[in-house]
Amino acid sequence: MKAVYYEEHGDVDVLEYGDQPDPEIERDECLIEVKAGGLNHLDVWTRRGMPSPGEFPHIPGSDAAGVVSEVGEGVSRFEAGDRVAVAPGTSCGECEFCRDGDYSLCERYALIGEHMGGVHSELAAVPEDNLVSVPEHVDFVTAASAPLVFQTAWRMLVTRAEVDQGDRVLVLGASGGVGHAALQIAVNAGAEVWATASSEEKLDYAAELGADHLIDYEAEDFADVVYEDTDGRGVDVVVDHVGEATWDSSIKAAAKGGTIVTCGATSGPMPETNLSRVFWKQLNILGSTMGTPGEMDDVLAKVWDGTFESRIRAVLPMSETARAHEMLQDREGFGSVVVVPDSVYEEGEYAEYDG
Repeated sequence: MKAVYYEEHGDVDVLEYGDQPDPEIERDECLIEVKAGGLNHLDVWTRRGMPSPGEFPHIPGSDAAGVVSEVGEGVSRFEAGDRVAVAPGTSCGECEFCRDGDYSLCERYALIGEHMGGVHSELAAVPEDNLVSVPEHVDFVTAASAPLVFQTAWRMLVTRAEVDQGDRVLVLGASGGVGHAALQIAVNAGAEVWATASSEEKLDYAAELGADHLIDYEAEDFADVVYEDTDGRGVDVVVDHVGEATWDSSIKAAAKGGTIVTCGATSGPMPETNLSRVFWKQLNILGSTMGTPGEMDDVLAKVWDGTFESRIRAVLPMSETARAHEMLQDREGFGSVVVVPDSVYEEGEYAEYDG
């Protein structure tokens, strides 16, 4: 099969697209003919070696969608011909957290494409438990781009922060995968939403998705704007997946008794924290990682029925995965980037995704 892979960590020039051995399925796995693979900033970090998958060559990719071509003898939920998407989180099923149903807290939690081989390839062997059904009316590009970012955003806002109607919510980096998902989930919950992005074009997209207030963080301090808009009160929830570059302003922007929820740190994981603001405001600081199978089902149902839109900034052949990584790390465009096996790309029509 053809696959994206790299044999050492580094810049985008380590990415290759070429022959790799066809995967062999275990009894609990399905062999998937991959039709599309979604990229996440996680792919950039993993390529750089944070964390290291440990074995090379490494095939990246946590998100993908395609068609089941073969099933292991222990598989009961799927059969050949089924349309599926990958749910990338894996858990042991035995620890105290798994027994309580909170799989993303598993003591051995891992992600396909990060801690083990990924799915940006023509074929992928995926455990049955890591597959979700894709309805016939949902295209593979949408199905490949949605699972990781929408599940992550859903857990952050619905489960962890418990966003409700009338809440004031600030979404940082609203043009990215998690950001544009979080924006829509907050709007759907009935919140008043502030969205930040780095250009007028990106902010226009955020407005189309329902943002009430738009902030160009390159031109103004978002904490100052929030305070002015709220007469000094601040917002009830700050969604911060940026990290070092925004952390201090996120604490400033939060109202007394407010919540900051984070799932990542694309600008760095070691910010300074003004603890006096944290305890004086009595802030809640919540971490969040991925989600449970039930949370995945809940949010994907709303993607499949059109309540939420997985915005696509570009669809590229897998041989151009280096360019796809550049788009993510350089923050080009709005929404997700998807790569398609070259053999599939040549058969499809992707002109609508012009990047």
